[in-house]
Amino acid sequence: MNETPTQRKASEKPVVINLQGVSKCFILRMQKPFLLHDALGKILGRGRGGQEFWALRDVDIQIRQGESVAVIGGNGAGKSTLLGLVAGTIHPTSGDIHVKGRIGALLELGAGFHADLTGRENIYLNASLLGLKREEVEEQFPKILDFSELHEFIDVTLKSYSSGMNVRLGFSVAVHVHPEILLMDEVLAVGDQNFQHKCVSRILEFKREGKTLLFVSHTPAAVRALCERVIWLEHGRVQMDGPTNEVLDAYIATAQ
Repeated sequence: MNETPTQRKASEKPVVINLQGVSKCFILRMQKPFLLHDALGKILGRGRGGQEFWALRDVDIQIRQGESVAVIGGNGAGKSTLLGLVAGTIHPTSGDIHVKGRIGALLELGAGFHADLTGRENIYLNASLLGLKREEVEEQFPKILDFSELHEFIDVTLKSYSSGMNVRLGFSVAVHVHPEILLMDEVLAVGDQNFQHKCVSRILEFKREGKTLLFVSHTPAAVRALCERVIWLEHGRVQMDGPTNEVLDAYIATAQ
């Protein structure tokens, strides 16, 4: 099938996220009643093992600069694991991952934040972890604060924040560190509707700037609005990878 001009133009852009043969195995430690042979095993240096769980298996994915890609799939499909690997917060059991560009990531509620620090302190800490120098954080701080709309709570510790306030702060930092790649894990599922609309507007602006988006979602409407391509994961493997409507329709059909 011949490429459209849009597809041809996209295929000429450099690959910024490249996963080759990537697998990730977690060892699940099962809590069991105390048994004599367990105690003897510890004494003799034989640790209790665990059950292997392969979150991803032999995944090959290439994402080019400027692409907006959604990752869909059921619970346990490997979506969050995929984002964590791209972000570098976890490492693959096997395979190679190459990422080119500064990442802004909102992977899970409160990730990178400390509950005993204030909102202000967490902005400085989180932005520095994402690669900004202190003077750059100071320059961006008013914009981060205005976007989050947390002015009266900025010097309150995060342990007093609601889940929606955490998302406001995390998203505001992630989009103001000048990322070239934005990773999001269900961020739009939390928070009030007005802030969700503001997030979508910022993401659309981000796309217009030619940045790259990798977005996990269970919401078809959000996927159709934000992404041109969808990767469907099933039991840790890529089930389908292609245009948004084509993949979403196939995925929805299997759930009916």
